Amino acid sequence: MSTPAALAHPVRRLAAPALALAGVAGAFAYVGAVDPHEPGHYPACPLLRLTGLYCPGCGGLRSAHAVAHGDLAAAFQDNALAVLGYGLAAVLWLVWTVRAARGRDLAPPLPPARLRWALAAVVLAFTLVRNLPLGGFLHP
Repeated sequence: MSTPAALAHPVRRLAAPALALAGVAGAFAYVGAVDPHEPGHYPACPLLRLTGLYCPGCGGLRSAHAVAHGDLAAAFQDNALAVLGYGLAAVLWLVWTVRAARGRDLAPPLPPARLRWALAAVVLAFTLVRNLPLGGFLHP
């Protein structure tokens, strides 16, 4: 039996992935145009400002700016985890788009609980290491 997504017109099936891509492209275009290295454009990280600790997102805007300008080395230096996240998001978007084009559900299935816990552990480890003296190479 066909799912409702399979019966929809191909353009309609691809609307959600296309809108998501447009939103992400718009965000990257804005960050690419408005340099986060210039003071006053974006708020400072509250965790860094209050505690002096780097959160997992510190350097993410500078990283996105570097990606938007094609400078992957600078992007990795600003926030390596964010760059890996951008790549993972691109792969997931591609899978979502292919599934939608084939008439399958638009949203990819949620990852199993173990995968979510593993992702949380990676983010926590990244945060801990970047705040230790030996993790200076991970500072933005």
